[in-house]
Formats: sequence, C-alpha cells, structure tokens
Amino acid sequence: MRFELNLDAFTTKTPPMLGLDVSTTSVKLVELADAGKGTYRLERYAVVPLPKDAVTDGNIANMDQVVDAVKTAWKELGTRVRHVVLALPASAVITKKIMTPAGLGEIELENQVEAEANQAIPFSLDEVNLDFQVLGPVPNSPNDVQVLLVAARKEKVEDRVAVAEGAGLKPLVMDVESYATVAAYQLIANLLPNRGAGQTVAILDIGANNMHINVLYDNEPVYLREHGFGAQQLNQEIARRYGMTSEEADQAKRRGTLPDSYEAEVLQPYAETLAMEIARALQLFTTSTQFHKVDQILLAGGGAAIPALDEVVANRTGVPTIVVNPFSNMALGGKVKPQELTRDAPALFVACGLAMRRFDPQ
Repeated sequence: MRFELNLDAFTTKTPPMLGLDVSTTSVKLVELADAGKGTYRLERYAVVPLPKDAVTDGNIANMDQVVDAVKTAWKELGTRVRHVVLALPASAVITKKIMTPAGLGEIELENQVEAEANQAIPFSLDEVNLDFQVLGPVPNSPNDVQVLLVAARKEKVEDRVAVAEGAGLKPLVMDVESYATVAAYQLIANLLPNRGAGQTVAILDIGANNMHINVLYDNEPVYLREHGFGAQQLNQEIARRYGMTSEEADQAKRRGTLPDSYEAEVLQPYAETLAMEIARALQLFTTSTQFHKVDQILLAGGGAAIPALDEVVANRTGVPTIVVNPFSNMALGGKVKPQELTRDAPALFVACGLAMRRFDPQ
C-alpha cells in the first residue's frame, strides 16, 4: 500500500517519473528505465547536499534552499523528465487497518472509509489527504475485507508539492518513505534465503539523526519504528576530536581529508556504537512483538556507507548483515559511474523505491 496523491490523471500509460527523496541532509533524484524482460536500468541519479536545518524532523523549514537543491539535482541529472514521485516520512502519516463488508461498491466503500477515518484521525477530514487500499479477505471472516487507511495533514503534502513545483518539476504521486523502502526491498529480496519467504528481515535506514527500522516477515511489513541515533553523531565526534564545526567535519569526511588517525580513533569506535544501537533497537523489536528473532539485517541510508559496517553489525548482533544496493541487478546507463554508485547506493534506497512507481500496473 502507498498513500497516493494524484495531481494529474494518468494516461493509459504511466509517464516516465523520477524518484525524488528529500531527506534531512540532501535531495536525491533517481531515474529508472525498462530494460526489457522484467529488468530495469538505472539511467542516472544525482545527490545534492542541503544546508543545515533546511529540513528538520522531516519538515521543510527553508523552502527556498530545498527548491534550489532540487533545481541543482535536476540540472545535474541531465534528463528531460519532469514528472516526479515524492514521499512523506512515516512520522507524518497516520495508518490504520479497518474491516468493511465485502462486495461494497466504490462509493459505499469510500463512505465507510471516511466514517472510520473520522474516528481514527485526530483532525478534521478537511485538513487531511486520505487514501485507502483493500488488502484482502479477513481471516476467519469471509464476509469482510481488510482495508488499509492512510492519512496525512494537507500542509505536509503541500510543502513537498511546492518544493517540486518551485524547481520546475511536476509531482504526480505522493508516497510514504516506509512504503518506498519496501518497494526497493523487492528488488533485492532474491539475494536472501528463499527470496525472503518465511524470513524476518530488518531494514535499518540510517539517516542523519535517526534510524528508521522497517521489519518484514514473509516479505510483508510487520513493524515500523524510529530509533534516535544516526550519522550526525559521527560528524559531532569528528568535530570534537579535530576542532571543527559539524559542517567542516562533514565536508572533510566526504572529501577524505581527515587525519590518518581518523579511522582508528573515530570511525571504528563510532561503527561499534552504531552496531550496539542497532542491537538495542532489534532487541526492542523481539521483546515487544510475537517475533523472537531476526534472520537478516539490511543496512540502508547515508549512514550505511561506512567501510565494513556490515561485518561490525553482524559480529555484534549475530545476524547475517548486508549493505543494500537496490541497483545490483540493474543495467547501468552510460552516465552512471559504477564506483560512485557503490558508495551512493545505500543512500538512494528510498529514491529508488519511489522511482519504481513508474512501473506500477495501471
């Protein structure tokens, strides 16, 4: 299920669309193409850093700065495609599963969903964008179906729409970051035992300030949580150790201009701390749910781009761990540099999931 805002009715064929991910520290654009026989090609991508505090807690705090970054990213991309898919952070979205009688017509179902939404949402329905999807029959109740209801405050949606439009782009669909993560996961599920069937898989998206934890069982989402630890802690430790501002620390880290002692003094201890935080987050999952173990850990997000982090996490948790590359089974366009893609791929996980929307069946 994806929360969807259609600003323009699709034609019989979905137009090419870019995945646009606006995170705390950067904007990312991804363009995918159909490579035939059920395969895809990464045509091009762009990552442009954002000024500090341009986006805070998932909210657009400085519209002009974010618009400028999106303009720059689109120019770097070098594409003619202007249609985009965006996403809201899961924290900005309310979801609830409800039951309705099977066989309702479209209008009857919409009325039923709105009635349930009035009870579930702490805002007036005039203030929200509302969407729903029928999930299927209710177990042990063949006369009912399960429906997923999704809602978001209109102002949250409108801010992201304004960013895209301000950059000269045309937003067609609004998704949710956690759903985009699941879409990107489908591209790499074949790398797991039994293609993920019967497995408990934890996707850890390591952002600047938080880790977003999305756990799937049998390839279906069962748990979603944020954990307050992210890559910004590494920048803070670099700044403290070497007498820099946090911004200087981030730039020096990206450019590889830190002292030779950086890896042993700062990076390795940070990786161990990050692995410990991951272990704590997963322990909370196993002690608060019916699932008592995790079979596989997938590391995504900009914070996953630390050398050998998968080994450190696997050693700490005792769980097989890999750093994700959603493009591993894709052909690459002529403008994509494989070495740079290997470094950037974990941070492009959500943007890739958004870009997959162009292949949705009509």
